Amino acid sequence: MAYRVIWSSKAVEDVDSIATYIARDSPSYAAAVVRQILDATNQLEDNPLTGELITEGDSLTLRDQPAYTYRVIYRVDGDTVIVVAVVHTKRLLGLNE
Repeated sequence: MAYRVIWSSKAVEDVDSIATYIARDSPSYAAAVVRQILDATNQLEDNPLTGELITEGDSLTLRDQPAYTYRVIYRVDGDTVIVVAVVHTKRLLGLNE
């Protein structure tokens, strides 16, 4: 069964900010990082439960999928995967659940 992947506006903003920041030094590297993030989320269409459950914060429904030095934070809701944020591995989530 293929899951539908939906991006929250925050997650889209996160990726845009990541790309803009990295592109200051290397546009090609920024494109490669964004590609890895997109590839990680594309894998969620077939295997959304492969990401580890997040133990930080109040939510027990969030999972994360690594993508380079970033974490794709998402939740599975029925046959839909909702990408809620993309954060650097060194940052705290700071999600308001």
